[in-house]
Amino acid sequence: MDLRILGRTGYEATVAAMQEFTRTRNAQTRDELWICEHSPHFTQGLAGKSDHLLHPGDIPVVATNRGGQVTYHGPGQVVAYPLLDLQRMGYFVKEYVYRLEDAVIRTLEHFGVTGHRVAGAPGIYVRLDDPFSHAMLEQRPLHREEGSPAPEPHFDGLGKIAALGIKVSRHSTYHGVALNVDMDLEPYERINPCGYAGLRTVDLSTIGIKTTWDEAAQVLGRQLKARLTP
Repeated sequence: MDLRILGRTGYEATVAAMQEFTRTRNAQTRDELWICEHSPHFTQGLAGKSDHLLHPGDIPVVATNRGGQVTYHGPGQVVAYPLLDLQRMGYFVKEYVYRLEDAVIRTLEHFGVTGHRVAGAPGIYVRLDDPFSHAMLEQRPLHREEGSPAPEPHFDGLGKIAALGIKVSRHSTYHGVALNVDMDLEPYERINPCGYAGLRTVDLSTIGIKTTWDEAAQVLGRQLKARLTP
């Protein structure tokens, strides 16, 4: 897998480039991992509902073909786009999502922070009262009997620090994961993040971790390469 640190890129141009890469790749094409940062904008996923855009104001809203609801991208956020051939990798989408989340958890661990999964809600979360606690969450994913209803996620005491939104076409992935490092978080108050009213969004800076975009990008890149490899 080739790692490419792109720096600041335009969102729509980057999506177009990912789509072209995916459309033209073949069995011999090497997988790539693009890591970048975007200027301020909201993206509305395929499942997006307009009422989750509360008051976007002067921040543009871009419709996109990833899964999920509305989220925000802006400076100080590390955005990672794995361009993988899942068939060649040998695992399915559910495991791919697990591996993406695991890479974020290991990245947070590098900075001393404990990341958590929440049942029924993709992404990674931290405890607001103690981001360094290893205590298990009540709302963590648990084994579910076949045919039982999906859990209703709740976020008591949590803040979301990383969001996922993926697309798979012809066994090939694009879009990916965004980790909040040191951002202006005010735009998240203009939306229901990922479709959840009242969901608190945080970054490494607001929970007391001082690092740079470059360091976080390098750590997340290494972890994604390691965790996505079969």
